[in-house]
Amino acid sequence: MTLQPITDPVFYAVAIPAVLLMGISKSGFGSGFGSLVVPMLALVVSVPQAAAIMMPLLLVMDVLGMAAFRKDFDKALLKFLIPFALLGTVVGTLSFRLLDTRMVAGIVGALTLLFLAQRLLFPPRPDQPPPPRWLGALLSITTGFTSFVAHAGGPPINAYVIPLKLKPVVFTATMAFLFFFVNLSKWVPYAWLGLLDWRNLATSLVLMPLAPLGVWVGVRMARHINAQLFYRLVYAGMFLTGIKLVWDGWF
Repeated sequence: MTLQPITDPVFYAVAIPAVLLMGISKSGFGSGFGSLVVPMLALVVSVPQAAAIMMPLLLVMDVLGMAAFRKDFDKALLKFLIPFALLGTVVGTLSFRLLDTRMVAGIVGALTLLFLAQRLLFPPRPDQPPPPRWLGALLSITTGFTSFVAHAGGPPINAYVIPLKLKPVVFTATMAFLFFFVNLSKWVPYAWLGLLDWRNLATSLVLMPLAPLGVWVGVRMARHINAQLFYRLVYAGMFLTGIKLVWDGWF
């Protein structure tokens, strides 16, 4: 058996910045920018292949992110979010072959832009209560689902967690642990659906050295960034993600 990675230089011209961006988003700025990665890779390979190539890289990034922020996560919030997010991956598994991934991308992008518009037009008051838990459950399921089909789980869960006004390092740590469990749960279904093959694995191994580099940059930034600037960057990442997903889904 020979591991033969992708050799097209155009692929790596897109993949190298995409993987670095994912690493930075994993440990520095939530998942806003990271949701751009599969749409970026889809410029040079199919969406299922892009998702499969990212799987081993995501596992390494998640482990590194958890190690860096192991003392900072919100345990109670995670205990609430994880079961619903895993339910979303089950929904994604059962419906994957029936889905038009472009339509899913378009819907996620539209919801992301609607959330941002709501935050801009109706900014939260200082005494505004946190979002209801039923909304957190629904958005967690959506996160598991969209993460399964396109590694685009960040925008839905951000819409619930951002209004909780966590410290940047707590936000980042909690997202790192949440997506570790979500991404780990996808391995067996991806193999069952035939999305994991030796060519994709070999390509992941070629890109693997970029994973710790991106995480390291993100960790350094997350621990030293001003909270207001942090959330502005999260919003910027969500905006770019929304635009890209809407474009991919509807045009």
